[in-house]
Amino acid sequence: MQIRARLSMSADGYVTTPSGWPALTADPAFVSGQSHGIREFLADCEAALMGRTTFEPALTNSRWPWPDLDVFVLGSHRPEGTPDHVTTDSDPVRLLEKLRTANRGGDVHLIGGPRTIGTFHALGALDRLELVVLPLLFGGGMQLTPALSPETGLTFQSQRALPGGAVEIVYSCRGSRGDLPGKPASQR
Repeated sequence: MQIRARLSMSADGYVTTPSGWPALTADPAFVSGQSHGIREFLADCEAALMGRTTFEPALTNSRWPWPDLDVFVLGSHRPEGTPDHVTTDSDPVRLLEKLRTANRGGDVHLIGGPRTIGTFHALGALDRLELVVLPLLFGGGMQLTPALSPETGLTFQSQRALPGGAVEIVYSCRGSRGDLPGKPASQR
């Protein structure tokens, strides 16, 4: 089992639009559940892990966003209307234990913003961070950093171009990164 976060961001580093929507929703090439490599990503996932802020809007959706995934929610309380099959807990360590106990060998999609991703990364539970960098500039919104700082030990694994001009960049969260150089490479 690997816990993998996948999120989109603008070319200027924002994971939400200035109005608070996920960056991906601003891309004209976006098709919910189909575009930007999400089908390939979810093919290996058996569970979704998220914070309450990400989860609560799903309770009023016309369709359940995770029909084929077990759902685990980190939150201070169980939101009203939460389906019985959804596991909730206010403690991230306990929630991870419940997730690991229920796991049948598939990966886990960690869904959420910088705070949720940072929480599970700090526990050593995040295995991969996958960023879909969009060919858009927002000039504002929520940034992935500083919640996830450059010192987090991300190690580049791969990249690929996606239709519509986006680029997927995949990092392992298991390595360590040395200090950034004090000089440009051409001057070393």
